[in-house]
Amino acid sequence: MKIFISHQSADSTLAGDIAHRLRITHQIDCYLDLIDPEASKTGDKLGEHLREQLGLCTQLLAVVSQNTKSSWWVPWEIGISTEKDQPIATYAGDNTTLPEYLRKWPYLRSMVELDGYAQVSKAADRTFTRERPFKVEARARQTATQQFYRDLRARLGQ
Repeated sequence: MKIFISHQSADSTLAGDIAHRLRITHQIDCYLDLIDPEASKTGDKLGEHLREQLGLCTQLLAVVSQNTKSSWWVPWEIGISTEKDQPIATYAGDNTTLPEYLRKWPYLRSMVELDGYAQVSKAADRTFTRERPFKVEARARQTATQQFYRDLRARLGQ
């Protein structure tokens, strides 16, 4: 399991804190462009690199704030993850009012909720691993993703 952390550069500190907590507290690998020298590419080269990194990840966590409104990349990365049927969740740390399209997926408001997200993510990964030998990979991914959404929404009361 590996989580792609999507964020606007102005939210780099929060994104870094989230990645650190997932790695240290929950032993979950993350992709965060802050530590990727390839992320300094521009245009098509950056898009190709991010698409490749998203392909190496199993889900996406979008860090959103008022700053996200000025980002073209966060919605693009969400779109790529949607195409791949990866589990998607949002972390809105500053109590940002989410646009309607982001309310489609579970959203987190605190590090405590991030801990719950990590537990549900691990369970979804186990579901995918268990289902994959018996189903086509895309179907196994869809089953695990649907279970992830049900479990996380229930845990968050959404």
